[in-house]
Amino acid sequence: MNLTAVAAIYRFEMARLLRTLVQSLAAPVITTSLYFIVFGAAIGRRMDHIDGVSYGAFIVPGLVMLSVLTESVFNGSYGIYMPKFAGTIYEVLSAPISTAEILLGYVGAAASKSIVLGLTILATARLFVAYEVLHPVWMIAFLALTSASFALFGFLLGIWADGWEKLSVVPMLVITPLTFLGGSFYSIRMLPPFWQDVALFNPVVYLVSGFRWAFYGVSDVPVGVSLAATAGFFLICLAIAGRIFATGWRLKS
Repeated sequence: MNLTAVAAIYRFEMARLLRTLVQSLAAPVITTSLYFIVFGAAIGRRMDHIDGVSYGAFIVPGLVMLSVLTESVFNGSYGIYMPKFAGTIYEVLSAPISTAEILLGYVGAAASKSIVLGLTILATARLFVAYEVLHPVWMIAFLALTSASFALFGFLLGIWADGWEKLSVVPMLVITPLTFLGGSFYSIRMLPPFWQDVALFNPVVYLVSGFRWAFYGVSDVPVGVSLAATAGFFLICLAIAGRIFATGWRLKS
């Protein structure tokens, strides 16, 4: 393992966080704070508890996942797309480093940014609502696995995209709607039976459900299923990334 190369890529990508601090950290925190004010404070006072949890506290895990998923895809995709756009990707590909080392550097940095964002939003949430974390180790595990999985998905998106429009269309038209429909603001058990079954085809449901279980011990699907679904998605993306680097698709042409 060439740790020097991994560290070089990681430090370069993390330095971009400092250069774009307002866009990468401040803007998502402000946006999420508005969600807490509107949904948690204004609407939450008029709603009953869900599974014994106040509505304001219930939406905390969902709002964290909403921001983490979006930022993971964004950071992962832009991290690899910019070297493609600037032509510096050929320097990376010609360097004596393996696919695993490239992925560890780029995806590790993107996931780290998302984890920092998630923890910052959790700290900010304390200003608006009281919540508890029953399983802190599992909370960190779900946060890290989700960040890594969607950072890797964003990495694949950045390789696939051959223009700025394609780079933004998937997060805007796919990721965000799935997150809003994935139980971020409600329990899917509140839906009619038919739509409950439909919601189970939404992968974000498993992420939000598992993450919420780490907070309050309640979930829409078994926590083991949530963990398996998230890990399975990560392994699928990892296999696709390995195939892309083996063939050079969208990288060497």
